[in-house]
Amino acid sequence: MADKKVRVRFAPSPTGGLHLGGVRTVLYNYLFAKQLGGDFIVRIEDTDQTRFVEGAEAYIFKCLEWCGLLPDESPVHGGQYGPYRQSERKVLYKKYAEELVANGYAYYAFDTPEELGKMRNDLKTDENPSPQYDGNVRMKMRNSLTIAAAETDRLLKEGTLHVVRIKMPDHETISFTDMIHQEVSFDSSVVDDKVLLKADGMPTYHLAVVVDDYLMKITHAFRGEEWLSSAPVHILLWKYLFGLENMPQWAHLPLIMGPSGKLSKRDGAKYGFPVFAMNWNDKSKNELTEGFKERGFLPEAFINLLAVLGWNDGTEQEIFSLDELIEKFSIDRVHKAGAKFDFEKAKWFNQEWIKKLGVENYGLRVKEYFISRGIEITDDAYFNKVLELVKDRCILLTDFYEQAGYFFVAASQWDTEAVKPKWTDGKTAFFNEFCGQLNALADWDTSSIETIFKELAATHAIKPGELQLPMRIMLVGGKFGPAVFEIASLIGKEETVARIKKALTIFNA
Repeated sequence: MADKKVRVRFAPSPTGGLHLGGVRTVLYNYLFAKQLGGDFIVRIEDTDQTRFVEGAEAYIFKCLEWCGLLPDESPVHGGQYGPYRQSERKVLYKKYAEELVANGYAYYAFDTPEELGKMRNDLKTDENPSPQYDGNVRMKMRNSLTIAAAETDRLLKEGTLHVVRIKMPDHETISFTDMIHQEVSFDSSVVDDKVLLKADGMPTYHLAVVVDDYLMKITHAFRGEEWLSSAPVHILLWKYLFGLENMPQWAHLPLIMGPSGKLSKRDGAKYGFPVFAMNWNDKSKNELTEGFKERGFLPEAFINLLAVLGWNDGTEQEIFSLDELIEKFSIDRVHKAGAKFDFEKAKWFNQEWIKKLGVENYGLRVKEYFISRGIEITDDAYFNKVLELVKDRCILLTDFYEQAGYFFVAASQWDTEAVKPKWTDGKTAFFNEFCGQLNALADWDTSSIETIFKELAATHAIKPGELQLPMRIMLVGGKFGPAVFEIASLIGKEETVARIKKALTIFNA
């Protein structure tokens, strides 16, 4: 397959929020394809209509757009190998299922749900608490292997509900080379006869993924490690239908681990961090689950932290742009073991990207937070100056409001406990005189404000350090923010004087 154009795919089911593990799978697919000049395809696997959730497909594409990982082909973007929704390809799969039956690799199974339940109950033992429909059981059930051909034909013609199951061979070693795990082998006898075509005519994942990968000319398939146990079924389907020489190279990605096993939405709820890329609103449960975007993450940081969650380039570098990742990514440096998600480290990545990027890259999103808190931004140039001044103090985009809200609305509360114990009449006199000098100041800039502040402090025989904290609390309301003279310079003369005078009435009350 070395001479074929690289084609990779991400094939989500539209059933809920897009987990960060799913986005990492997208990312590794995307990086691999772009590095080699290939195509990245998104295929929607919506064959299980009982789990379909309205709005989930559109949500997936919004997440990919936010991450900057747009596909070359998809139900939205089109392409020559469509349709890209499995539900629209239903007619394709039956032909392949019947071909498998005709060649003796699969069979029709007419067992009712009651019969299946009875089998599981009758064969249940302490050693085998969950009996499977496998080589030990199939000849005891009602299927085309145990009933006469004429009876099978009659049942099919009458439209009797049935499924198509693969007939797993006895004690056959099934092996393949995984791009991450290397040589992997299975004993076919321990794998059950998976359903390939359901009673409603829809394929299961096992048949659909093989047929679609073949028809869409997929060359490499990256998927989660949880699908490794299904590999024997898929290998046999490739062998029976299309030949193993056409099978994509597989890479089963290690799991992302949480505090107590595979990272789940439950972990996020328990420990207070997001696990979805963006907010997911499950209307059926009236449940909103917060995403990384809404928590205040930059897409650049989100992609960066996912890339190194189980991969490194062999150096100490941790901060990577998407272009750098495309250049440096290699599947052979993906770790075999699961990577543990650390939310504190995730926030560190976001802080680094806030500092790294110019505020024009995220100013519009930050403005949304301010507007939602009732602050209208009318001067974008001023707004960006403020963001630039405080950005090194922000970990999440949502922090900008706390770190910079006072530039737009004066504080209504002051940390008086930090001031009053050391407050004196001399300090009151200093700030009253300071206001007069500020009003008379011709050049309103940081340096000029600082100069008259320190000169006046010397005149009053008060150390500047004893006055800067009160001034900060006068302007900000608390003990935080950038250099106090820069704050004064930005909010302007009139506002600075007004805030000092207002605070003096509070401090002297």
